[in-house]
Amino acid sequence: MIAHLINTDVGNRGTLGVYLDYRRENPSFLHNSAKMFLDNYERVLVITGFPIPPMMQAETDGPPGALAIAKAVETLGGRAEILTYPEVMNALEPFGLSFTDRPDVGNYSLVIAVESPGRARDGKYYSMSGLEITRETFDWAVLEARELGIPTIGIGDGGNEAGMGKVVKLIERYVPHGDRIASVVETDELILSAVSNWGAYGLVAQASVEFGRELLPDWDERTIVRAISKLGLIDGVSKTQASTVDGISLDVHEKVVELLNALVNEALR
Repeated sequence: MIAHLINTDVGNRGTLGVYLDYRRENPSFLHNSAKMFLDNYERVLVITGFPIPPMMQAETDGPPGALAIAKAVETLGGRAEILTYPEVMNALEPFGLSFTDRPDVGNYSLVIAVESPGRARDGKYYSMSGLEITRETFDWAVLEARELGIPTIGIGDGGNEAGMGKVVKLIERYVPHGDRIASVVETDELILSAVSNWGAYGLVAQASVEFGRELLPDWDERTIVRAISKLGLIDGVSKTQASTVDGISLDVHEKVVELLNALVNEALR
């Protein structure tokens, strides 16, 4: 149910077909990701931030999800550090997170990429509309972790994010501009979602169920999104400094979080 919920394609972006085909072959993808998370939370590197052309400003999708994962890691007793862009650091700083700009990947127990650009077949990076991203990217950390045998989880919603290399053929089949934008960067586990923040929340929700304890109590979606937009992050669809995510109103995002909480509470009764 959690996996279905986080893949509700409110924005009609063509991701539902990707999810349905992926789930047929990988019905336990969310469970497997949650298990990897719970088995390796001691020191987690969370990568986030997606620059939107042409201004190359980071969007509101991704950072809240990274925040949720970092707080869940702390609740479990682990340590999380965020690798991201300066404006995302500025937006998330009020929430008491730890950041890094030069991570030694070998020192981490787990690497999670949440809405972070992944290189395409031609080695370039693209937005959902097929525009090239001409800014520093961080998928190198995922690739390095894979080389070192460090577990990796990718979370994405459009096909152009690090981790989506696991479903590159599905992205090319279902997503507009998929043959151009599809990332070839794979992760050990991949969480598909209609909004990447929802994918991160889904990971925490599933981990909460399996751990037997709510790992993200008192989450306030509206306050968080409003705060990061006021501090400079933009909606990736409208490309404006609005308190929305992927062109979807806060009312919808709040309801998704509310339903995730209800599902977790029901499972833990």
